[in-house]
Amino acid sequence: MAGMDERKFRILQAIIDDYILTAMPVGSRTISKKYDMGLSSATIRNEMSDLEELGYLDQPHVSAGRVPSAKAYRLYVDELLRGGLIADDSAEAVRSYFTARSRQMEDVIEQAAQVLSSLTNYTAVVLEPGGAQPRIRNLQLVPVSDQTALMVIVTDSGVVRDTVVRIPARMDADTLYSVSRSLTEALAGCTLQEACERMPALTMGRDSEAEEKLMASLEGVLSDRAAAPRPRRMTVGGASNMLTYPEYNDMEKARGLLSVIETRDRLARIIQSQGDVAFTVRIGPETGVPEMSDCSIVTATYTTRQGRHGTLGVIGPTRMQYGRVLSILSIMGQQLSELLGPEEDSPPRDESRK
Repeated sequence: MAGMDERKFRILQAIIDDYILTAMPVGSRTISKKYDMGLSSATIRNEMSDLEELGYLDQPHVSAGRVPSAKAYRLYVDELLRGGLIADDSAEAVRSYFTARSRQMEDVIEQAAQVLSSLTNYTAVVLEPGGAQPRIRNLQLVPVSDQTALMVIVTDSGVVRDTVVRIPARMDADTLYSVSRSLTEALAGCTLQEACERMPALTMGRDSEAEEKLMASLEGVLSDRAAAPRPRRMTVGGASNMLTYPEYNDMEKARGLLSVIETRDRLARIIQSQGDVAFTVRIGPETGVPEMSDCSIVTATYTTRQGRHGTLGVIGPTRMQYGRVLSILSIMGQQLSELLGPEEDSPPRDESRK
């Protein structure tokens, strides 16, 4: 912060706050009238000239006001984080939204992306935890027809994987329920690969030829699922929100941004968190993506009780409301960490047996 004193920083902060609200270049007269600094318009104008020389302000047009540069936003955000997050009135809304919601990861991620985009009016992205392979918590076979059943696998991260499998004719629901319990007892805590390795031993000594055939069918399905690992799920909420900001009135610029957002694997690489870092703020050119040079990406990390890290983030214009976004991401990260923790293990339930 060479050349930056407290007065200059107060003026710069006021310019950023005003530009965030209006998206219009800010002049010295505006700062003098709207912000009680006890400084004359001439003094503010001189300080703004110094800030421009220091690289914190840009002047888009001759005789127009100034706009903050990416360097200014970086200083603004660093000072904001250094001073601690300001409580936001959206925190209770986040908590109440997730109260008594589903604990299945697919549902939680979908809900998180929608509420995050709604509360911020920006584009929201939520990436499920990566790291270690998920482990089986329970496995259930649900009859669909005389010769098919739905095999539902619930993992320790809350992910539900379901596959239709063929079953021997006339195998009743009671038998499928019994097999489900046996499989859960034998395979709980295993990864899919480990379950495949255990399955051949489980086919020995079955009570009937029908159950032998069923176990062989299930082993084949598990092998297929283990050989084709599921990519990390990512959900985008409010993709079109960015088009409501004047920065993206230009159709070419808007089209370039939307192409990045719609290319999910590329977007996942951009927003993926770095270990257990609480927050990451990348401003304008710091994103490393030309199509996002007028954007900021703010991400936060959430952690399951298994120690696996996921990412949630917000994509907005560089003049985004950083304090509000950071506050909402903080409370939402806490909520996701709680929701995606493991529950007490319980045997699979057969709703038809109530």
